[in-house]
Amino acid sequence: MAENQEDPKPVTPENHFGKNVGRKAKRKIQAKKEKNPPTWFWLGMFGLVGWSVAVPTLIGVALGIWIDATWPSKVSWTLNLLIVGIIIGCLNAWYWVKQESRRNGD
Repeated sequence: MAENQEDPKPVTPENHFGKNVGRKAKRKIQAKKEKNPPTWFWLGMFGLVGWSVAVPTLIGVALGIWIDATWPSKVSWTLNLLIVGIIIGCLNAWYWVKQESRRNGD
């Protein structure tokens, strides 16, 4: 007879801890069985993270150059939008890495 997959026990800190330990052990066993991802996977991931940072940064710089040329002021919009682009790019890269980690079960 197959055992029921759902746990009828109420959620307590002890049950939660036990589930976490079981999940991590299962993931460790699965990682030992699987081979390392191919090199193309890692190259793709580096490219994804790089473009995630580069594109918003370049858009910010281009927009800043255009604003500085159109409306001259004491504030350097190029520099400010460069920083904003880098921040947005880093957040974007963090999002993609987090998504990939979730897919791998972390």
